[in-house]
Amino acid sequence: MKIAMASDHAGYALKGEIKAWLENEGHEVIDFGTDSSESCDLSDYVYPASLAVAKGEAERGIFVDGVGYGSALIANRIYGLNAAVCQDPFCAKLARQHTDSNVLCIGGKIIGSGIALEIVNVWMHTDVLNGIDKYTNRIKKVQAISEKHLKKLSEI
Repeated sequence: MKIAMASDHAGYALKGEIKAWLENEGHEVIDFGTDSSESCDLSDYVYPASLAVAKGEAERGIFVDGVGYGSALIANRIYGLNAAVCQDPFCAKLARQHTDSNVLCIGGKIIGSGIALEIVNVWMHTDVLNGIDKYTNRIKKVQAISEKHLKKLSEI
């Protein structure tokens, strides 16, 4: 699977560990930066990575910043993205099963590499709960909100 990755300076080190794990698992990683721990603006990296997922150039995205919320705020403004901040494997499982998230956001200042790699592993290996009306309907309602308030990339 192709995975778009991005981080700011606070997530740079953890992004590198996650990237290595993903590549070891056979995934192709497109790294949008940052390429150092020097202070930088998160949006300079997460925005292009988000667009890659929205355009289908990557199947999913994994973004790492200080706490994860900045990345999610940026990604969730792009049509077709469903970004979830996950701080434990249980949340990662539900983010995939219940919402079909295609972007995972992790906080490098909050989560150590051991738990982060567990989160990524669970998120990468969990499928959406298709065929269960409760979750299918929930996903459709969120999609309807996007249809109403966000522009498709083809309309921009």
